[in-house]
Formats: sequence, structure tokens, C-alpha cells
Amino acid sequence: MALKTQVQADPLTVLQVLMASPQTLLLSLLLLAVTAGWAEAAAVPGCYLHPLNVTVRSDHEGTCQGSLVVQACVGHCESSAFPSRYSVLVASDYRRTITSVSECCTISSLKKEKLQVQCPGNRRVSMDIYTARACQCNVCRFARY
Repeated sequence: MALKTQVQADPLTVLQVLMASPQTLLLSLLLLAVTAGWAEAAAVPGCYLHPLNVTVRSDHEGTCQGSLVVQACVGHCESSAFPSRYSVLVASDYRRTITSVSECCTISSLKKEKLQVQCPGNRRVSMDIYTARACQCNVCRFARY
């Protein structure tokens, strides 16, 4: 059977230990700031730009290829589902009992980037690649690109 020991530290003693050296105090404050930032970022819903490294190849053999960092939109947005109002029930002949409202992380504006593709014989080909300029939570749509 394992014995458990509980240790309680006096807050004043902890503060005195932290302030014993400037390096310890600085490291403690830095650790506190970093972990507080992580918690804040994780708690905030939203849609943000995120860099992606893209490599474009002309064919399966990769005869011509080039790489570029583009921006994508990633994150999460709000959604909800609730019982439908009476007017919705009547209008749908009681088939729509649940109303769902949701938003998706979408690209709100694009910008065009030039990609230089290197080909055999030291030949270069320029291509236009679109990247996200801004993101936002918006109505979810089914789209094929």
C-alpha cells in the first residue's frame, strides 16, 4: 500500500524562492506568460490564416516543379441546433423539427502569387497561384473547386 504525502507551501515562502534570483523570477514570469497565451488562444473561437508549403509538379514524374508558401484559413466557428419554432414546423408539414445554424471558416479575400516552376534545360515557367488574404466565419456552403 502506497503512502501519500501532501505538502502545503506558504505563499510567502514560494514568492521568496521565486525572487531568490532574477533568472528564476524571469523564467517563472516567462512560463506564466506563455501558458496564459496558449490558454487564451485555445479558448477563442475563430478563423485564422495559416501558412502551407505547396509544391506544384507538372506531371507524375515531377519534370517541372516549384514550391511556394500559401495561406489557408483554419479554425472553428460557432454553430447551434435547437427545436424549430412552431411556424417552421407548420410550414414544413412537421418534417423540420430541428433548426441548425452554423458558420464555417472560409476565405473572405484572395490574392494572386507568382510561382516560378523550374523545368529541365534550366527553363522557368511562371504560374499564378491563389492564396488567402483574409479569413472569416461565414455561412457554410458546399463548393467544388
